[in-house]
Amino acid sequence: MRSICIGVFSLFLCLQNFSVSAQSKVKKTVFVIVDGISADALESVAKPNLDVISKVGGYTHAHVGGDKNAYSQTPTISAVGYNSLLTGTWVNKHNVRDNDIKDPNYNYWTIFRFFKEQYPHKRSAVFSSWLDNRTKLVGDGLPQTDKLRTDFPFDGFELDTIHFPHDKLKAYMHQIDEKVVDEAARTIKNNAPDLSWVYLEYTDDMGHRYGDSDQFHDAIKMMDNQMGRLWEAVKYREKNFGEDWLIVITTDHGRDPKTGKGHGGQSDRERSTWIVTNAKDLNENFKSNPGIVDIMPTIARHMDVNFPKEQAFEVDGISLTGKISIMNPAAKKEAGKINVTWKSADKEGTVKIWLTTTNHFEKGERDLYYLMDEVPVTGEKIDLDISKIPSKFYKIVLEGKYNNANRWVVE
Repeated sequence: MRSICIGVFSLFLCLQNFSVSAQSKVKKTVFVIVDGISADALESVAKPNLDVISKVGGYTHAHVGGDKNAYSQTPTISAVGYNSLLTGTWVNKHNVRDNDIKDPNYNYWTIFRFFKEQYPHKRSAVFSSWLDNRTKLVGDGLPQTDKLRTDFPFDGFELDTIHFPHDKLKAYMHQIDEKVVDEAARTIKNNAPDLSWVYLEYTDDMGHRYGDSDQFHDAIKMMDNQMGRLWEAVKYREKNFGEDWLIVITTDHGRDPKTGKGHGGQSDRERSTWIVTNAKDLNENFKSNPGIVDIMPTIARHMDVNFPKEQAFEVDGISLTGKISIMNPAAKKEAGKINVTWKSADKEGTVKIWLTTTNHFEKGERDLYYLMDEVPVTGEKIDLDISKIPSKFYKIVLEGKYNNANRWVVE
């Protein structure tokens, strides 16, 4: 009898230790932007490594460009797309309108700043074929970002013409991408930064030079090989250190529909992107043509990064994993009312409808919100009486149990 009791007690301890171990897995994230690959272009070539990752998690069509012909319409240009991912907002908020990156609005924080503010001792990394990604978009060391610092910076090689002599065919950019991937894989394997961004340029260069062509498709195949090396590093960490890794791979824009050489407009193909991830708890939003802005809150959820309420009200993206209350919000002003609609995902709880007629947040100040109503999330619509709140601008936030969503009404 005594031996049975000891055995049961030992089993209890083992189960208890297993439970604690499972709950205490260290969470890590690496997100990747491979430049300028529309969904149709990606699907036209063999991509065995991306396929392996997507079989673990998922693959979906996605979009950039904000809401077409509306206040959030966003140019399908590289740096603009990067910052939409980093901040979870469209261009009407983050204000990066082209590749010059003249005046980013740092009041809309990047995932790096949210992460470092909450976890100052955890480590971040940027592995990039373009220096401006870290110095201007992330805002490394700038007073506007409270002198945010990247622990593992690896970039700027496009400025090194000695080791990477520039040739007209831009083969040097492939060599830089290779070096960036090698360093990212090595650093992930050996140092495991908690939050990493990998950016690769060569595919977009080949698209600009050759359009829809064998050269462009070959560049996509090279990218797939590079993703395989990153994936091997992630799997090494998971196997040998028991870490919980999220990997998200996407692109910043598609290509023009005529030749594939350009982008920047609002054609379906220029707005057409995709997402590959190993995440297993993908939700309905992932399957519904999500936006690039949805990646940032997905990373935040995985990394247990919380947004202060006023900042959470400004995030345009909705997580692609876990429970969500609200999707596809819309708001339209008609005859002294604003008609607000949404789609309910998880059918729990209520939705609080908040409204303000100011946008002081963009200047680092506070907006005064009015609680207009609270209704069951399954109702999916409400008419707001604004007859006594005359304005040419309204900012509306839907606050659900599991997520927020926002829309502007602008005359």
